[in-house]
Amino acid sequence: MADDSVIIGHSEKPEQLLLKLANRHGLVTGATGTGKTVTLQVLAEGLSNAGVPVFAADVKGDLSGLAAMGEPRDAFVKRAKDMGYDYQPDDFPVTFWDLFGQQGHPIRATVLEMGPLLMARLFELNDTQEGVLNIAFRIADDQQLPLIDLKDLRLLLNEMTKDDGLKPVAMQYGNVADATVGSILRQLLVLENQGATKFFGEPALQITDFMRLDRTGRGMINILAADKLMANPRLYATFLLWMLSELFEQLPEVGDPEKPKLVFFFDEAHLLFNNAPKALLEAVEQVVRLIRSKGVGIYFVTQNPLDVPETVLAQLGNRVQHALRAFTPRDQRAVKAAATTFRQNPKINTEEAITQLGVGEALVSMLEGKGIPEMVSRTLIKPPSARVGPVTPEERNGVMAASGLRGKYDTAVDGESAYEILTKRRGLQTPQAAPGQTAPGAPQEQASSGGLGGMLGGILGQLAGGGGSAKGGRARISVTERVITNMASSAARTVGTQVGRAILRGVLGSLMK
Repeated sequence: MADDSVIIGHSEKPEQLLLKLANRHGLVTGATGTGKTVTLQVLAEGLSNAGVPVFAADVKGDLSGLAAMGEPRDAFVKRAKDMGYDYQPDDFPVTFWDLFGQQGHPIRATVLEMGPLLMARLFELNDTQEGVLNIAFRIADDQQLPLIDLKDLRLLLNEMTKDDGLKPVAMQYGNVADATVGSILRQLLVLENQGATKFFGEPALQITDFMRLDRTGRGMINILAADKLMANPRLYATFLLWMLSELFEQLPEVGDPEKPKLVFFFDEAHLLFNNAPKALLEAVEQVVRLIRSKGVGIYFVTQNPLDVPETVLAQLGNRVQHALRAFTPRDQRAVKAAATTFRQNPKINTEEAITQLGVGEALVSMLEGKGIPEMVSRTLIKPPSARVGPVTPEERNGVMAASGLRGKYDTAVDGESAYEILTKRRGLQTPQAAPGQTAPGAPQEQASSGGLGGMLGGILGQLAGGGGSAKGGRARISVTERVITNMASSAARTVGTQVGRAILRGVLGSLMK
């Protein structure tokens, strides 16, 4: 590997991804079984060796093999020799993540950080229902009711239907029908039954934990266990959209760095765009276009190039095309569409070659020094150095036990939020904390081991402080103190004014204002 590039494979020459242009985004496409996962693994290995952190969703479990030493298979040894180098097995620094907390460190976000636009997408709400959800978020801002988890949102919605609750306040913003609120609550129940309750809560993820290096300077490869998550594709797509928005909000403008701060691989990318409303597609397009200047590269991985809207496709300069099968009219259109997106090579019939590629072969066109796509080349993909295939449960547990983030996110924190505040207003007793959670009102630092620090710490900086506990038990924290204490961990609670809280809702929401 050169110091300024990642070798992908060989054609008549080495095919390489220039690090200084890796934030110009990319696309990896091909039919099932043609080698997309191996290409993704090769890219992740090369970027890690170059000191670039990587995030990738592991849909089938195969990418977990990056944490294990590769094996000198005869086919790999021969292919490496044909390319002019000796095959060297290796393993890589990996951090495992899992929204459900079973196969990796838990990932959590608060309802406020997710924002009404993405929550509406997650609930599959119509325009009327989305309007009521926006009113709920506005009330939460005005009434200083932190929306942390789904029980906060449920109780807030219920209070909006009661004459002696928040219904008079809600009606100030527009008609709020009980039937509409009931529809939202039913969608919320569906989401809870699919396990989404584990995603919403605290301690919320610090996005900078995706951007770490190991002791030798190699970039951390963050692998999201997505095999179970794929049973709920809406939650998967919404989570990745949320992560993009957090990266966009937190990271400063850097222009074109010598190498990216993070490269994000979005597998099964069609799930992001399926049935997405026009407003959301426009917001995604804008984020993809602008996040490049933050030093983040986004690589969409999908079977068919037609899965990606043309407006987004135009932003993807680095292309790897594995074989496509032209059995149906749609397949034939996909082959033609893929062929026309490449800078043509007079030595190759691109459209014909796409249907003839073997496993481990691809058509590759990377950006050259001045940001111009090179002519497409038929390329033999470099063999990966790490294991091809999943790690064992014992190996995964060993990686997690040695992780530098061990203990930081493992214990959920159920602090005072909208649920507790509204319950106290009605004079009811606050329920005890669920098993494995910190009691309501307890300081976040005691459970998270990561201190404060939330989703927008990159914007506001880490703010000192944090509540101590009262003698003999947990401290009773007032609403104002709670807002101040959580400045660094929750964007919607970083500001005391209505305008500030609305602005920091989330970039996908704010772009639509």
